[in-house]
Amino acid sequence: MKKIINYGRHSIFEEDIKNVSKVLKSSFLTQGPYVQKFEHALAKKFKSKFCTVVSNGSSALYLIGKALKWKKGDTVLTTPISFLATSNCIELNNAKTRFIDIDEKTFTIDPNKVEFFLKKKNRVKVKALIGVDYAGHPCDWESLRYLANKYNFYLINDGCHAMGSMLNNDMGYACKFADFLTQSYHPVKTITSGEGGSILSNNKVIDSELKLLRSHSMKKTLDKPLWFYEINEPGHNFRLSDIHSVLGLSQLRKIDKFVKLRRNIAKIYNFLFKDKINLVTPIEKKNVYHSYHLYPLQIDFYKLKINKDDFFKKMYKRGIKLQVHYIPIFMQPYYKKKYKLNPKSFPNAYNFYKKTISLPIYPNLKKREINLIIKNIFNLI
Repeated sequence: MKKIINYGRHSIFEEDIKNVSKVLKSSFLTQGPYVQKFEHALAKKFKSKFCTVVSNGSSALYLIGKALKWKKGDTVLTTPISFLATSNCIELNNAKTRFIDIDEKTFTIDPNKVEFFLKKKNRVKVKALIGVDYAGHPCDWESLRYLANKYNFYLINDGCHAMGSMLNNDMGYACKFADFLTQSYHPVKTITSGEGGSILSNNKVIDSELKLLRSHSMKKTLDKPLWFYEINEPGHNFRLSDIHSVLGLSQLRKIDKFVKLRRNIAKIYNFLFKDKINLVTPIEKKNVYHSYHLYPLQIDFYKLKINKDDFFKKMYKRGIKLQVHYIPIFMQPYYKKKYKLNPKSFPNAYNFYKKTISLPIYPNLKKREINLIIKNIFNLI
């Protein structure tokens, strides 16, 4: 069977395997010391005071809404160009999702359009905004922070794409500007724990609430018997095991190396695709260090008279599996039906979706594979 070059892939080393084996031979496979060790290492790396690790990035987003007590009648703003979890967490907490179109250059939520919405919809009580550092390029967080202060709402950074990115030469920018940062350690992300996620913040009260909610909301107190526990509200089992935590901890030590390798691949793509007619490469603003979780290349299929689906199939036959990140969430039947959304209301997001493909980019991608990808794209267009 022909080997397929996927758009993303994990990078596991012997050191990672040894560390996981160490936990498998220990007394704790879950609820042991490596959970806290991983939390402390993440907080240190991304410059937050607190960190709560959870089962995945989706549960991280959901738990923030739960901890902030979103309810019916609340409105949360977000981008339509993201994975479903970004908006699903709003709906699952009974709040109302409002999509704001993206900036056509960075593909992140547009602060100007956010303020336009806030001014126009001044009767709507916006509880929070979830910004996504799409593909690894940070949002305009300074502008978003200004708006959050002005209109009094929480700011959440869905940073699942941007581990290792920097803003103004600072890897801790997310917790500097946003009230909460979520991360995902899925195998295609910058680092992996197999499955896993986290919430980082400087808010001690909410962090304590998150730690309760991730473990059934069970409370134990020193003045009660050792076996005693109680709950004041229902919680979930969104814990991360020590097996996952030690893998994440081992991978975290290599994050700078992983990002450097991704950036090297992006440089090759940029050099060969930049300034080509009907192709648009992703930008990197001057104050940004892009981590390139994704490499979104825009191809004007309409002008080239190429069917996008056929293009994907032909690339796949040649051993290259592309992806699209993402189908705009407002096009999903649930959101379409509930909110009566029209793609024309989000021209930048819709246009981006029509043109964009995600090229393979991950640390172990070989030079001959990169050359094969580039050669086949040029052959087909």
